[in-house]
Amino acid sequence: MVFFWSAYVPCGRKHLDGVQTTMEQIDVIRRLAETYSSDLQLVTSVKGIREAHKVKKIASLIGVEGGHSLGNSLAVLRIFHSLGARYLTLTHTCDTLWAGCCSGLDSPENEHQGLSPFGLLVLRELNRLGMMVDLSHTSVKTMEDALNYTLAPVIFSHSCAYSLCTSLRNVPDHVLKLVALNDGIVMVSFYSYFISCNSTSTLEQVIAHINHIKNVAGEDHVGLGAGYDGINHTTKGLEDVSHYPQLLTSLMSNHSWTEEQIKKLAGNNLLRVFSKVEKVRDEWKEDGMKPVEDILMPLNKEPLLPNCTEGYNMT
Repeated sequence: MVFFWSAYVPCGRKHLDGVQTTMEQIDVIRRLAETYSSDLQLVTSVKGIREAHKVKKIASLIGVEGGHSLGNSLAVLRIFHSLGARYLTLTHTCDTLWAGCCSGLDSPENEHQGLSPFGLLVLRELNRLGMMVDLSHTSVKTMEDALNYTLAPVIFSHSCAYSLCTSLRNVPDHVLKLVALNDGIVMVSFYSYFISCNSTSTLEQVIAHINHIKNVAGEDHVGLGAGYDGINHTTKGLEDVSHYPQLLTSLMSNHSWTEEQIKKLAGNNLLRVFSKVEKVRDEWKEDGMKPVEDILMPLNKEPLLPNCTEGYNMT
């Protein structure tokens, strides 16, 4: 088994102590893995995942959920990587100065905001470090910009199909096709409001989302990203990880799924994406690619939550 610990801090910490609080979250994750080392193994690579499986431990990876946790600093991104983080969700429920989120709560007039020049530098540094780019929570424009710029496959760590539920957190069909071209993956969430656009959902509706992504993007580009640590309305019949066998059995009973395809859905697709992200990192290292030193500084020095329409300096 493999799962991601999400180092998440609320958007209200943006421009305040978000960086510190994220580091504290990572510290908690690392200490939990150490405390329960008989069952958990903190890993940072595909090789580490496979080694954890061999000794029958749960492979635990760290992700940072929300670009606001960077404090607009690529040096902070590198520090998170050194502490074990292996994906960054570019936004959470708030825009940053360099990327638009799906809700546009900070700047509704900028609901089509994508990646700024600094946002493209964040992508470049993620590629260089071998960290996965996570596009869950981002605006469609940010999705498109990232998919058109990144040289490594992306993930949607916990999103569903927009065609079946018109939540702004879900992925439109044209983006699903771009994910296929990018060789990335969309990992289906079990949060009812992303499945049925309501507070309740069923196993059959989850399967419908899985099948839709498989049909539009292909069998190599769909996975499972339940999001149990952060949801309060789970799908009936998928309330916790003990129900995964029921989901996979239900899919197997459908003749459109083979055993090999089920293995891809259950983890092999993610391992392929992660492997390709590591391959890009290794190639860039051989080419002598250096870190980017830019820091994004808001021109407005007000301490609380500046609007995303403000100017910025890149120093």
